[in-house]
Amino acid sequence: MVMNKEVNLDSHGEMLMQQYRELLPTLEQLSDEAYNILQNAIKEQGIYVTAIEHRVKTEKSLAGKVELKGAKYKTIDDITDLVGIRVITFYTDEVDKIAVIAKQLFDIDWKESVDKRHHQLDSFGYNSLHYICRLKSGGPRFELQMRTALQHAWSTIEHDTGYKGEVKLPPEVKRQFSRLAGMLELIDDEFSRLRTVTTDYRRQVKNLVEDGRLDNLLLSVDTFRSFLELSPFERLNMRIAAVNQAEIYPVSMMSYLRVLESFGFETIGDVQRFIDENSDDAYHLALTQLAVTDLDIISSTTALQYLSLVYVLKHDGGHKELKALYDMINGVDDTNNVLADMLLQQAKLLSFMQAEG
Repeated sequence: MVMNKEVNLDSHGEMLMQQYRELLPTLEQLSDEAYNILQNAIKEQGIYVTAIEHRVKTEKSLAGKVELKGAKYKTIDDITDLVGIRVITFYTDEVDKIAVIAKQLFDIDWKESVDKRHHQLDSFGYNSLHYICRLKSGGPRFELQMRTALQHAWSTIEHDTGYKGEVKLPPEVKRQFSRLAGMLELIDDEFSRLRTVTTDYRRQVKNLVEDGRLDNLLLSVDTFRSFLELSPFERLNMRIAAVNQAEIYPVSMMSYLRVLESFGFETIGDVQRFIDENSDDAYHLALTQLAVTDLDIISSTTALQYLSLVYVLKHDGGHKELKALYDMINGVDDTNNVLADMLLQQAKLLSFMQAEG
Protein backbone atom coordinates (compact mmCIF):
# COMPACT_ATOMS: atom_id res chain seq x y z
CA MET A 1 0.00 0.00 0.00
CA VAL A 2 1.43 3.38 -0.99
CA MET A 3 1.76 5.86 1.88
CA ASN A 4 0.58 9.47 1.68
CA LYS A 5 3.41 11.47 0.08
CA GLU A 6 3.06 14.18 2.74
CA VAL A 7 4.25 11.74 5.42
CA ASN A 8 7.97 10.98 5.70
CA LEU A 9 8.64 7.71 7.51
CA ASP A 10 11.98 6.08 8.25
CA SER A 11 12.48 2.32 8.12
CA HIS A 12 11.32 1.92 11.74
CA GLY A 13 8.17 3.88 10.99
CA GLU A 14 7.48 1.75 7.90
CA MET A 15 7.88 -1.35 10.06
CA LEU A 16 5.28 -0.03 12.53
CA MET A 17 2.87 0.72 9.69
CA GLN A 18 3.28 -2.79 8.27
CA GLN A 19 2.59 -4.28 11.69
CA TYR A 20 -0.54 -2.12 11.87
CA ARG A 21 -1.81 -3.42 8.53
CA GLU A 22 -1.33 -7.01 9.61
CA LEU A 23 -3.08 -6.31 12.91
CA LEU A 24 -5.98 -4.35 11.40
CA PRO A 25 -8.56 -7.20 11.26
CA THR A 26 -7.88 -7.94 14.93
CA LEU A 27 -8.25 -4.26 15.80
CA GLU A 28 -11.59 -4.00 14.01
CA GLN A 29 -12.89 -7.06 15.85
CA LEU A 30 -11.59 -5.66 19.16
CA SER A 31 -13.32 -2.33 18.54
CA ASP A 32 -16.69 -4.00 18.00
CA GLU A 33 -16.31 -6.47 20.86
CA ALA A 34 -15.20 -3.93 23.47
CA TYR A 35 -17.96 -1.54 22.39
CA ASN A 36 -20.65 -4.20 22.69
CA ILE A 37 -19.44 -5.37 26.10
CA LEU A 38 -19.39 -1.83 27.48
CA GLN A 39 -22.68 -0.77 25.89
CA ASN A 40 -24.54 -3.80 27.27
CA ALA A 41 -23.13 -3.29 30.76
CA ILE A 42 -24.09 0.39 30.81
CA LYS A 43 -27.60 -0.49 29.66
CA GLU A 44 -27.94 -3.18 32.33
CA GLN A 45 -26.97 -0.66 35.01
CA GLY A 46 -29.70 1.71 33.81
CA ILE A 47 -27.28 4.53 33.03
CA TYR A 48 -28.42 6.75 30.17
CA VAL A 49 -25.49 8.30 28.31
CA THR A 50 -25.54 10.71 25.42
CA ALA A 51 -23.20 8.62 23.22
CA ILE A 52 -20.80 5.69 23.07
CA GLU A 53 -18.36 6.02 20.18
CA HIS A 54 -15.75 3.56 18.95
CA ARG A 55 -13.21 3.62 16.16
CA VAL A 56 -10.01 2.08 14.83
CA LYS A 57 -7.28 4.63 14.12
CA THR A 58 -6.98 5.17 10.38
CA GLU A 59 -3.75 4.51 8.55
CA LYS A 60 -3.42 8.18 7.66
CA SER A 61 -3.84 9.25 11.28
CA LEU A 62 -1.40 6.63 12.52
CA ALA A 63 1.18 7.56 9.91
CA GLY A 64 1.13 11.16 11.10
CA LYS A 65 1.62 10.02 14.69
CA VAL A 66 4.43 7.64 13.75
CA GLU A 67 6.20 10.38 11.80
CA LEU A 68 6.26 12.59 14.91
CA LYS A 69 6.71 10.03 17.69
CA GLY A 70 7.67 6.76 16.02
CA ALA A 71 10.98 6.50 17.85
CA LYS A 72 9.28 6.03 21.23
CA TYR A 73 7.48 2.87 20.07
CA LYS A 74 9.42 -0.39 19.75
CA THR A 75 6.50 -2.28 18.21
CA ILE A 76 2.93 -1.53 17.22
CA ASP A 77 1.80 -3.01 20.57
CA ASP A 78 3.30 0.03 22.34
CA ILE A 79 0.72 2.32 20.72
CA THR A 80 -2.27 2.21 23.06
CA ASP A 81 -4.89 4.15 21.10
CA LEU A 82 -5.13 2.10 17.91
CA VAL A 83 -8.62 1.31 19.12
CA GLY A 84 -10.52 4.05 20.92
CA ILE A 85 -13.84 4.06 22.75
CA ARG A 86 -15.42 7.23 24.09
CA VAL A 87 -18.34 7.38 26.51
CA ILE A 88 -20.05 10.77 26.77
CA THR A 89 -22.21 11.20 29.86
CA PHE A 90 -24.66 13.90 30.90
CA TYR A 91 -23.28 14.41 34.41
CA THR A 92 -19.83 14.51 35.98
CA ASP A 93 -20.63 11.87 38.60
CA GLU A 94 -21.61 9.45 35.83
CA VAL A 95 -18.02 9.49 34.57
CA ASP A 96 -17.05 7.80 37.83
CA LYS A 97 -19.88 5.26 37.43
CA ILE A 98 -18.66 4.35 33.94
CA ALA A 99 -15.14 4.02 35.34
CA VAL A 100 -16.35 1.51 37.94
CA ILE A 101 -18.05 -0.51 35.21
CA ALA A 102 -14.88 -0.44 33.09
CA LYS A 103 -12.80 -1.76 36.00
CA GLN A 104 -15.13 -4.73 36.28
CA LEU A 105 -15.19 -5.48 32.55
CA PHE A 106 -11.59 -4.93 31.48
CA ASP A 107 -8.03 -5.23 32.69
CA ILE A 108 -6.75 -1.69 33.25
CA ASP A 109 -3.15 -0.67 32.60
CA TRP A 110 -2.84 1.80 35.47
CA LYS A 111 0.66 2.98 34.49
CA GLU A 112 -0.63 4.17 31.12
CA SER A 113 -4.04 5.43 32.30
CA VAL A 114 -4.49 9.06 33.30
CA ASP A 115 -7.15 11.15 35.01
CA LYS A 116 -7.13 14.47 33.17
CA ARG A 117 -9.85 15.95 35.35
CA HIS A 118 -7.17 17.56 37.52
CA HIS A 119 -6.49 20.43 35.18
CA GLN A 120 -5.61 24.03 34.55
CA LEU A 121 -8.35 26.61 34.07
CA ASP A 122 -8.16 26.66 30.29
CA SER A 123 -8.21 22.91 29.71
CA PHE A 124 -11.85 22.13 30.48
CA GLY A 125 -12.34 20.28 27.20
CA TYR A 126 -9.49 17.91 28.00
CA ASN A 127 -10.92 16.78 31.34
CA SER A 128 -11.55 13.22 30.20
CA LEU A 129 -10.74 10.20 32.32
CA HIS A 130 -8.55 7.97 30.16
CA TYR A 131 -8.15 4.25 30.82
CA ILE A 132 -5.86 1.98 28.83
CA CYS A 133 -7.68 -1.33 28.78
CA ARG A 134 -7.39 -4.90 27.62
CA LEU A 135 -10.13 -7.49 27.24
CA LYS A 136 -10.17 -10.15 29.96
CA SER A 137 -9.48 -12.67 27.20
CA GLY A 138 -6.32 -10.81 26.17
CA GLY A 139 -5.34 -9.16 22.91
CA PRO A 140 -4.19 -5.61 22.06
CA ARG A 141 -4.81 -2.72 24.40
CA PHE A 142 -7.31 0.01 23.67
CA GLU A 143 -8.09 3.48 25.00
CA LEU A 144 -11.31 4.28 26.84
CA GLN A 145 -12.18 7.97 27.25
CA MET A 146 -14.93 9.08 29.63
CA ARG A 147 -16.16 12.67 29.64
CA THR A 148 -19.32 14.77 29.99
CA ALA A 149 -21.32 16.21 27.11
CA LEU A 150 -20.19 19.74 27.98
CA GLN A 151 -16.54 18.67 28.09
CA HIS A 152 -16.96 16.97 24.73
CA ALA A 153 -18.64 20.01 23.20
CA TRP A 154 -15.90 22.31 24.49
CA SER A 155 -13.18 20.02 23.17
CA THR A 156 -14.82 20.07 19.75
CA ILE A 157 -15.09 23.86 19.83
CA GLU A 158 -11.42 24.20 20.81
CA HIS A 159 -10.42 21.93 17.96
CA ASP A 160 -12.63 23.78 15.48
CA THR A 161 -11.28 27.19 16.45
CA GLY A 162 -7.67 26.00 16.47
CA TYR A 163 -7.18 27.14 20.06
CA LYS A 164 -4.60 24.41 20.69
CA GLY A 165 -3.07 24.75 17.25
CA GLU A 166 0.35 25.92 16.16
CA VAL A 167 -0.65 29.59 15.78
CA LYS A 168 -0.11 31.50 19.01
CA LEU A 169 -3.24 33.42 19.93
CA PRO A 170 -3.25 36.95 21.43
CA PRO A 171 -3.44 37.10 25.26
CA GLU A 172 -6.92 38.64 25.23
CA VAL A 173 -8.25 35.72 23.15
CA LYS A 174 -6.66 33.17 25.47
CA ARG A 175 -8.18 34.97 28.46
CA GLN A 176 -11.63 34.75 26.87
CA PHE A 177 -11.18 31.01 26.29
CA SER A 178 -10.15 30.60 29.92
CA ARG A 179 -13.20 32.52 31.15
CA LEU A 180 -15.55 30.42 29.05
CA ALA A 181 -13.85 27.21 30.17
CA GLY A 182 -14.32 28.21 33.79
CA MET A 183 -17.99 29.01 33.22
CA LEU A 184 -18.61 25.66 31.53
CA GLU A 185 -16.90 23.79 34.32
CA LEU A 186 -19.13 25.55 36.84
CA ILE A 187 -22.22 24.70 34.77
CA ASP A 188 -21.12 21.06 34.53
CA ASP A 189 -20.75 20.84 38.31
CA GLU A 190 -24.04 22.66 38.93
CA PHE A 191 -25.98 20.26 36.69
CA SER A 192 -24.71 17.36 38.78
CA ARG A 193 -25.51 19.18 42.02
CA LEU A 194 -29.03 20.07 40.87
CA ARG A 195 -29.68 16.49 39.86
CA THR A 196 -28.67 15.35 43.35
CA VAL A 197 -30.93 17.98 44.94
CA THR A 198 -33.83 16.97 42.67
CA THR A 199 -33.32 13.28 43.42
CA ASP A 200 -33.29 13.97 47.16
CA TYR A 201 -36.45 16.05 46.86
CA ARG A 202 -38.27 13.31 44.95
CA ARG A 203 -37.23 10.81 47.61
CA GLN A 204 -38.61 13.11 50.31
CA VAL A 205 -41.85 13.51 48.35
CA LYS A 206 -42.27 9.75 48.09
CA ASN A 207 -41.69 9.34 51.84
CA LEU A 208 -44.23 12.06 52.68
CA VAL A 209 -46.81 10.47 50.38
CA GLU A 210 -46.25 7.03 51.90
CA ASP A 211 -46.50 8.49 55.40
CA GLY A 212 -49.78 10.22 54.56
CA ARG A 213 -48.46 13.73 55.22
CA LEU A 214 -50.17 15.01 52.11
CA ASP A 215 -50.80 18.59 53.23
CA ASN A 216 -47.02 19.07 53.37
CA LEU A 217 -46.74 18.43 49.64
CA LEU A 218 -47.40 21.19 47.13
CA LEU A 219 -49.25 19.94 44.07
CA SER A 220 -46.76 19.49 41.22
CA VAL A 221 -45.77 17.02 38.52
CA ASP A 222 -43.46 15.14 40.89
CA THR A 223 -45.82 15.04 43.87
CA PHE A 224 -48.83 14.06 41.76
CA ARG A 225 -46.85 11.28 40.08
CA SER A 226 -45.76 9.95 43.49
CA PHE A 227 -49.36 10.18 44.74
CA LEU A 228 -50.57 8.14 41.75
CA GLU A 229 -48.22 5.32 42.77
CA LEU A 230 -50.60 4.74 45.70
CA SER A 231 -53.45 4.06 43.22
CA PRO A 232 -55.79 6.58 44.90
CA PHE A 233 -58.46 6.25 42.18
CA GLU A 234 -58.43 2.46 41.93
CA ARG A 235 -61.29 1.79 44.36
CA LEU A 236 -63.66 4.18 42.57
CA ASN A 237 -62.59 2.86 39.17
CA MET A 238 -63.42 -0.69 40.29
CA ARG A 239 -66.85 0.40 41.54
CA ILE A 240 -67.62 2.09 38.23
CA ALA A 241 -66.27 -0.85 36.20
CA ALA A 242 -68.53 -3.21 38.14
CA VAL A 243 -71.62 -1.49 36.71
CA ASN A 244 -71.09 -3.29 33.38
CA GLN A 245 -68.39 -5.76 34.45
CA ALA A 246 -66.03 -3.64 32.35
CA GLU A 247 -62.31 -4.00 31.94
CA ILE A 248 -60.13 -1.11 33.14
CA TYR A 249 -57.63 -0.01 30.51
CA PRO A 250 -54.57 1.72 32.01
CA VAL A 251 -53.67 5.17 30.69
CA SER A 252 -51.70 8.09 32.15
CA MET A 253 -53.54 10.37 34.55
CA MET A 254 -50.90 13.11 34.42
CA SER A 255 -52.99 15.16 31.99
CA TYR A 256 -55.51 15.72 34.80
CA LEU A 257 -52.95 17.69 36.80
CA ARG A 258 -53.99 20.90 35.07
CA VAL A 259 -57.67 20.10 35.82
CA LEU A 260 -56.86 19.79 39.53
CA GLU A 261 -54.83 22.99 39.40
CA SER A 262 -57.75 24.78 37.73
CA PHE A 263 -59.85 23.87 40.79
CA GLY A 264 -57.41 25.84 42.91
CA PHE A 265 -55.93 22.80 44.65
CA GLU A 266 -52.54 23.62 46.14
CA THR A 267 -51.48 20.44 47.94
CA ILE A 268 -51.80 16.69 47.54
CA GLY A 269 -53.92 16.86 50.68
CA ASP A 270 -56.44 18.93 48.69
CA VAL A 271 -56.56 16.16 46.07
CA GLN A 272 -57.14 13.47 48.70
CA ARG A 273 -60.02 15.47 50.22
CA PHE A 274 -61.41 15.95 46.71
CA ILE A 275 -61.51 12.15 46.36
CA ASP A 276 -62.94 11.50 49.83
CA GLU A 277 -65.71 14.09 49.53
CA ASN A 278 -66.87 13.29 46.02
CA SER A 279 -66.38 9.56 45.40
CA ASP A 280 -69.91 8.45 46.25
CA ASP A 281 -71.48 11.18 44.12
CA ALA A 282 -69.06 10.46 41.27
CA TYR A 283 -70.10 6.79 41.40
CA HIS A 284 -73.80 7.66 41.21
CA LEU A 285 -73.18 9.99 38.28
CA ALA A 286 -71.28 7.23 36.49
CA LEU A 287 -74.07 4.78 37.32
CA THR A 288 -76.64 7.13 35.74
CA GLN A 289 -74.65 7.36 32.52
CA LEU A 290 -73.30 3.83 32.18
CA ALA A 291 -76.13 1.64 33.44
CA VAL A 292 -78.05 2.10 30.18
CA THR A 293 -75.04 1.15 28.04
CA ASP A 294 -73.19 -2.09 27.34
CA LEU A 295 -69.76 -0.45 27.67
CA ASP A 296 -67.33 -3.22 28.58
CA ILE A 297 -64.08 -1.25 28.80
CA ILE A 298 -63.25 1.98 30.61
CA SER A 299 -60.01 3.90 30.98
CA SER A 300 -58.22 4.29 34.32
CA THR A 301 -58.99 8.03 34.15
CA THR A 302 -62.74 7.38 34.41
CA ALA A 303 -62.92 7.84 38.17
CA LEU A 304 -60.94 11.06 37.97
CA GLN A 305 -63.18 12.34 35.18
CA TYR A 306 -66.40 11.73 37.13
CA LEU A 307 -64.87 13.22 40.29
CA SER A 308 -64.01 16.34 38.31
CA LEU A 309 -67.48 16.60 36.78
CA VAL A 310 -69.12 16.26 40.19
CA TYR A 311 -66.80 18.86 41.65
CA VAL A 312 -67.78 21.38 38.97
CA LEU A 313 -71.48 20.65 39.46
CA LYS A 314 -71.22 21.02 43.24
CA HIS A 315 -69.52 24.39 42.83
CA ASP A 316 -72.37 25.88 40.84
CA GLY A 317 -70.87 25.01 37.51
CA GLY A 318 -73.14 25.51 34.54
CA HIS A 319 -72.84 24.88 30.84
CA LYS A 320 -69.82 27.20 30.48
CA GLU A 321 -67.81 25.58 33.28
CA LEU A 322 -68.66 22.04 32.17
CA LYS A 323 -67.75 22.84 28.58
CA ALA A 324 -64.40 24.23 29.78
CA LEU A 325 -63.76 21.04 31.77
CA TYR A 326 -64.61 18.80 28.81
CA ASP A 327 -62.31 20.94 26.66
CA MET A 328 -59.44 20.26 29.07
CA ILE A 329 -60.22 16.55 29.18
CA ASN A 330 -61.08 15.85 25.54
CA GLY A 331 -59.55 18.78 23.70
CA VAL A 332 -61.51 21.75 22.38
CA ASP A 333 -64.42 20.49 20.28
CA ASP A 334 -68.04 21.48 19.58
CA THR A 335 -69.11 18.03 20.78
CA ASN A 336 -68.26 19.17 24.30
CA ASN A 337 -71.24 21.55 24.15
CA VAL A 338 -73.53 18.54 23.68
CA LEU A 339 -71.84 16.63 26.51
CA ALA A 340 -72.23 19.59 28.86
CA ASP A 341 -75.97 19.91 28.06
CA MET A 342 -76.56 16.18 28.51
CA LEU A 343 -74.74 16.15 31.84
CA LEU A 344 -76.78 19.06 33.18
CA GLN A 345 -80.00 17.20 32.34
CA GLN A 346 -78.82 13.93 33.92
CA ALA A 347 -77.47 15.67 37.02
CA LYS A 348 -80.90 17.06 37.92
CA LEU A 349 -81.89 13.56 39.06
CA LEU A 350 -78.92 13.12 41.40
CA SER A 351 -79.39 13.53 45.13
CA PHE A 352 -76.42 15.82 45.64
CA MET A 353 -77.78 18.26 43.05
CA GLN A 354 -81.21 18.23 44.67
CA ALA A 355 -79.58 18.87 48.02
CA GLU A 356 -77.65 21.76 46.52
CA GLY A 357 -80.84 23.13 45.05
